[in-house]
Amino acid sequence: MSAFANPTMMLVATFLPLAAALLLLFVPKENKAAFKQVAFWSMTLSFLVGLSFWFGYDRSSDAVQWAFSKDWMPTLGIKFSIGMDGISLLLWLLTAFLGPISALCSFEAIADREKEYYIWLLVLQTSMLGVFIAQDMFLFYIFWEVMLVPMYFLIAIWGGAQKLYAAIKLFLYTLAGSLLMLVAILAIYFLQHKHSGHYDFSIASFQMMAPVIAAQGKTFGLLLALAFFVAFAIKVPMFPFHTWLPDAHVQAPTAGSVILAGVLLKMGTYGFVRFLLPIFPDAVRTLMPWLLALALIGIIYGALVAMVQADMKKLVAYSSVSHLGLCVLGLFALNSYGLKGAMFQMINHGISTPGLFLCVAVVYDRRHTRQIADFGGLMKTMPVYATVFILMTLSSIGLPLLNGFIGEVLCLWGAFQAHPWIGASATIAIVLGAAYMLWMVQRVLFGEVSEVNAKMGDLSRRELATFIPLIAAAVWIGLYPQPFFRVMDAPVAKLLKQANPGQVEGPALEMAAVPESAPEGAGR
Repeated sequence: MSAFANPTMMLVATFLPLAAALLLLFVPKENKAAFKQVAFWSMTLSFLVGLSFWFGYDRSSDAVQWAFSKDWMPTLGIKFSIGMDGISLLLWLLTAFLGPISALCSFEAIADREKEYYIWLLVLQTSMLGVFIAQDMFLFYIFWEVMLVPMYFLIAIWGGAQKLYAAIKLFLYTLAGSLLMLVAILAIYFLQHKHSGHYDFSIASFQMMAPVIAAQGKTFGLLLALAFFVAFAIKVPMFPFHTWLPDAHVQAPTAGSVILAGVLLKMGTYGFVRFLLPIFPDAVRTLMPWLLALALIGIIYGALVAMVQADMKKLVAYSSVSHLGLCVLGLFALNSYGLKGAMFQMINHGISTPGLFLCVAVVYDRRHTRQIADFGGLMKTMPVYATVFILMTLSSIGLPLLNGFIGEVLCLWGAFQAHPWIGASATIAIVLGAAYMLWMVQRVLFGEVSEVNAKMGDLSRRELATFIPLIAAAVWIGLYPQPFFRVMDAPVAKLLKQANPGQVEGPALEMAAVPESAPEGAGR
């Protein structure tokens, strides 16, 4: 398997969905079965090819592996440069994992303009995969921007009643943040030329500019860091940049919600890890009180707003604001526990929340309503669905032996170690999260069954097939998280050195070192 993992196969796994999209351009629109099968099997094959990188990854190294670089625009220092470290690998595989699920859940949900729908879905898949393997800032920015276009059309054409409003809001928010980031990228690019005499867009060279940026003065570093921060905070989304998310989730088709929750939100936290912490460590420490305050507000605010939602999909959407706030809190704890917990939460949220959106889609397809008050007693009429719904809910609220537990524990552990009162305050959201999620389950699955709900059929084979991989992943990670820790150990240690320059040997980081047995024991 390890011999199969190489730069060529990385490109194959990444661009196979795009190749399938180009193929579908030549398929007559009447051949609806071809669109579904090509989309599903191309993304399935992409994931299967990607699995070889899980087995071939050298867990002892913190370097970018399977690196490939070729001059693209040499006079500007732009290269087509790709590769992965452990952090990229986990998110790249999560994206590839969710691709076939997003296609499969669309088979019966999309009945209009299917050719265009699956083409945009495939283009979106390649652009998301490209974000995580790009090792050149220019290439990263292209993938980052391109993915906005198919997501816009997926919502604007196949969304709900207010789809245009939601799509435009998503587009404007993300574009505004992206333009700020572009200005900051160009500022570093020209500063690099001034300092070294040459142009280079490689991510590694940008990260090595950290001391040069710090030497330009505090204000300069803060402005650049804020530009990057806003771009990624919008994508997370952090409070108060979150207002586009509920609208986008509620109006998006099911596959759009699965991808939004599973992948797109993680691109914001990935940006913090890949760019903000390594390039602007001094500015991050200056901004730390504000960053922690926004994360904590988002955690509690998202949970409180979720509690009062009458719409199932909107409740799950606001839960993402709270869950990703906890992830950001772990990142800015700047210790090993927090960073590893944040990485785990990125993966865990990408499993449990898409599962919850799929649960909402099942009942919506049968009743064409998402109002919690319209349901009740589904445990009696849809026992298989009820079991899946409960498992996904327990995964989301962090029940021990399921995937959500270990990430929450480590995020809080890291926050307690760095800022005890903030860690204590964040635990409130854990209690609130269990409250609103279990309350939704109680109202939807238990109680009396109305005449309309009694006629609802249980999960079909296709619907069950979308849940089985998610349930398997949730149980596997919950029971045995150690393989994931081994993948992220070396790159997280490297990130700690970058985010804590001059303090690597200090006692605080010695305390933050996660013993090899700790995560596994905690997960068990």
